[in-house]
This record gives sequence, C-alpha cells and structure tokens, in this order.
Amino acid sequence: MLDLHQRAVVDHDAGPLLVLAGPGTGKTTTLVEAVVDRVERRGLAPERVLVLTFSRKAAGELHRRIAARLGRTTAGPAAYTFHSYCYGLVRRFSDPTLYTQPPALLSAPEHDLRLRELLRHSRDSGRVDWPHSVLPALATRGLAAELRALMARVRALGLDPDDVAAAGLAHDRPEWVAAGRFLAESLDVLDGQGMLDYAELVHRATVIVTDPEHRATLRRELAFVVVDEYQDTDPAQVALLHALAGDGRDLLVAGDPDQSIYGFRGADVRGLLDFADRFRTASGDPAPTRPLRTIRRFGPTLVRASRQVAHRLPAPGRLDAETVRAFRDPECAAPPFS
Repeated sequence: MLDLHQRAVVDHDAGPLLVLAGPGTGKTTTLVEAVVDRVERRGLAPERVLVLTFSRKAAGELHRRIAARLGRTTAGPAAYTFHSYCYGLVRRFSDPTLYTQPPALLSAPEHDLRLRELLRHSRDSGRVDWPHSVLPALATRGLAAELRALMARVRALGLDPDDVAAAGLAHDRPEWVAAGRFLAESLDVLDGQGMLDYAELVHRATVIVTDPEHRATLRRELAFVVVDEYQDTDPAQVALLHALAGDGRDLLVAGDPDQSIYGFRGADVRGLLDFADRFRTASGDPAPTRPLRTIRRFGPTLVRASRQVAHRLPAPGRLDAETVRAFRDPECAAPPFS
C-alpha cells in the first residue's frame, strides 16, 4: 500500500518531478509503482521507459521489481547504470570508423598504468613541454593518478583538455598548459587503441545526445525517464539528462541532498538543488518537488537520533524551506521498539 505522499508521486500527471526521499521512506517502491502506473494504467509501451541509477546491484533490483509487478520475465522497462547506458549510446551512434571493435573500458588502475607509460614518453613526443619542477614526478604513480582525476573532473564539467591549457596560458601556469596538452595526447593514443575511461565515456555519450539529430531520435523512443540517487549526478550526467528529457518532458528523479557523499569523484549536489529551475515544465514553471514523509524501516528512537544529526546539516538553500522541513521531519510508521 502506498501512502498519500507516495501516491501523489505515482499520480503525477506528466513533466519533470523531483522527489526528496530519505532512507526508509519507500523511495524504490515509489519509483517502481510510477513505472508500473505508466505502463498498466496509462498504456505506455515498456520499451519507452528508461530507468537509470548508479550501481549494477541497484539497476538489477529495480529491473527485477518492475518486471515482477508487471508480470514479465523478459521484455520490460530497461534499468541501467549511467555508465552502461552511455556505453550503449557510444556503440550505437559513434562513427563506425572510430571503433573497429567495441571500445574497451578502463578501470582506474588500468588507466593509471597507461598514463604512466605515456608520461615516460611524453617529452619525446614533442607535444608536451613539462616545466622543470614537474620532471622528477613524470615516472611516479602519484602524478598519473592526479592527471586521471583531473581529466575526470574536466570531463564532468563538460570541458576539454584545451580548456585546461588555455587556463594555464591565461594565468601563467605552465604546469596546467603541459597537463592540458598531455591529456589531449593521451586521448588520441587511447582512441587509437579503442579504449575509454568512465569519465570519457559519459562525456562522449553527452556529446552524442546533444546532437540535434540523435536527440530527436532518442526523444521519439523515450517517453518516461526515471533516475534514482539523483544527488550523485555530476554536471555531465545532468547535461545528458537534459538533452534526453528536458523541455518539460516526463522525468522523475529521486534523491536525498543529505546523502551527497561522492563529491570526491565528481558528484555535485547542485544538480539536485537546481533541478526545479533547470528542468522546467512545458509551461516554463519550475518543476515541482515532493518529499516522501513516512519512514517504515526503523522506529522513533532511530528517527529522533538521525533527525538530530540532520538538523545540524546546512539547509539546502535552493529548495523550498517548507519542503525541506517536511523531508527532514518524516513521520514514523515502524514499530515503536525498532
């Protein structure tokens, strides 16, 4: 049984909607029921629904629960991680001459290894003029890891290596210039080897989706997009979503601004805080926000303890104050001894 707040999300007519959902408030159930409602009650074809999240385990769980509710074992709404969906886009829409084989995805250690190899040879290539202060570090693991992290951040922001070099020239930072030129060279080499890291994968998928022709194709195919753990998105993923489901299209995202803990890998809670303004309705109004307000996972003792911590957190200023209060002060439906 859904409570009134969950039912309001499921019954949302159409267009963008942000759901604030803390732990134990029935977020996953609500997302599953929203998909089921679109398919069973509104007649939407299952293949026109896209569900995105951030781990294979979560994607698998969402897919299983939706399939069980719809009574389907095979064909049904697709649930992907962001990276698996982006990989599919790259394979489908990339220039066939770019990848003669499906691109290989590099893990962080694999990427570091290749960057270390490139660093050892970067002076000989003639494309990178490293400052003397950096030369002793060229053979170290630390520099390769820092350059990988820099590239991930650059791509998350929708920038290019040339932007890093240009910033170095503008601010008289020769190490930035060298880093930008090295990153550009590394992309050329990895392209030649048919390899991508995860940040580059999302960047290239975003470039594909923002192409007007590809965007029109994907929007014809997709009528409803659902995103779980929206507080963990980075700017590139938000840009991808806007191309897929912006302009007042049917988009349901759920997240918890108090659980934004992945800033070290590029996640930016501002994606959630700015959602209402970035994803406006078809009439141009800010997207509505609804909190889930009933906790079932644990009882009042744990709720009181968790709320004491939550109330010390900074208020997410871009969200309506009353909505934030409702989100941070949920009712408890669990047994009183739990």
